[in-house]
Amino acid sequence: MEDRYRTIAAPAEGLYKEKGSKFIAKAYAVYSEEEVKDVLQALRKEYFDARHHCYAYLLGADRATYRANDDGEPNHSAGDPILGQIRSAGLSNVLVVVIRYFGGTKLGVSGLIHAYKTATAEALSQAEVMERHETGLLTVQFGYEQMNEVMKLVKDHDLPVRQQDFNLDCRLTVEARKGLIPQLIEQFEKLDLLVMTSEQ
Repeated sequence: MEDRYRTIAAPAEGLYKEKGSKFIAKAYAVYSEEEVKDVLQALRKEYFDARHHCYAYLLGADRATYRANDDGEPNHSAGDPILGQIRSAGLSNVLVVVIRYFGGTKLGVSGLIHAYKTATAEALSQAEVMERHETGLLTVQFGYEQMNEVMKLVKDHDLPVRQQDFNLDCRLTVEARKGLIPQLIEQFEKLDLLVMTSEQ
């Protein structure tokens, strides 16, 4: 399974001006639709006087979750060009919001497409791109007598421990690359351990 993807390391900004209209593009790394809502809410507050907040996002290593929103601009004149730029940059887990201040002169659909595309391209060109792996969480339950075998597996695969609980039974939650999880489950189950997985 392909669990690698390219995203941006930090927020980035781009600007495009046309006939008095100003298009401010803001790019963010996001990992859930919940996060997208939070960013949009914050930007709508900050740029409350802007005419439009058009956006698009793409999530997951498989890039299967996406959305484009024209926010009142003519159909497909804003969200789709933004999404197109994220796609052609080969990025995922990225949200780009383009905030438009209307300058009084209509640009027409082709003018809008060009403006949203250019502002987005500008923001993404300013961003530092990094490669990441999609991860999931693996929780293992075991007895004290199996502690050494479990810890050896954790160390061999260099798995970051996210949670541990050593009461009556031992429970350990580790983070692992999605592509590695089936193999890890098999190895833990060979030791007769109870294994549970969850999405990040």
